[in-house]
Amino acid sequence: MAKKTKKTDQPLTTAQQIGSLIKTARGILRKDKGLSTDIDRLPLLTWVMFLKFLDDMEREEESKSVMRGAQYRPAIEAPYRWRDWAAMEDGITGSELLAFINQDETTLPDGSKGSGLLKYLRDLPGGSGSLRRQHVISTVFKDISCRMLSGFILREVINKINGIHFLAKEEVFTLGHLYETMLQEMRDAAGENGEFYTPRPVVRLMVDVVNPRLGESVLDPACGTGGFLVEAFVHLQKQCQTAQRGFCALYLNSHQHPLF
Repeated sequence: MAKKTKKTDQPLTTAQQIGSLIKTARGILRKDKGLSTDIDRLPLLTWVMFLKFLDDMEREEESKSVMRGAQYRPAIEAPYRWRDWAAMEDGITGSELLAFINQDETTLPDGSKGSGLLKYLRDLPGGSGSLRRQHVISTVFKDISCRMLSGFILREVINKINGIHFLAKEEVFTLGHLYETMLQEMRDAAGENGEFYTPRPVVRLMVDVVNPRLGESVLDPACGTGGFLVEAFVHLQKQCQTAQRGFCALYLNSHQHPLF
């Protein structure tokens, strides 16, 4: 009788890896007694991911500025950047981490005294250029709070989110789908939460019917997860046949999404 060969494990796809990471992070958040439902957990997970995404984007912009020999001014200064307090797995944790995030004045990761993270982000000025981005960040964090009771659990979540590479296009697309799924779960669990999403098949149909062309502007004034803009970008990419025509511009609502 022939022996059964052991089935080899197949490598996980990007979608499976990101899905597993987000699922694990959500499971960790459920251990914190300060967050009772997904209505509490999802916003916290979202702003943590936002700060990681912003730092990834500014790292790339800074590298390009250095290559051009230009000076780069980040929207978030040290020691409030993700790389300064969140990127190291053995970084600040416990009560020290919660104090850094929540308190109006606290001891910073570099040992100096200053504003806590959320207060710093809320107080960012507005203006043009990088200051315009600061205004967006300030608006995003205007009503944000951290209700977690355990800084050790929060550190676990931060370490998980640190494994996402937001500049990889495939990962960003996957995250959009996952976020829509989480919104649907919130809706099913708690009724109306003020956020609604359009199923991706419907989005694709609507984009195909509108049929945006290269050179046209695309606007989504009620942009949530960016699903319409992503599908419009994919639609326009199919029209790019030469390097000269390869620049597909999507103009987002300047009040809501000047970050991009």
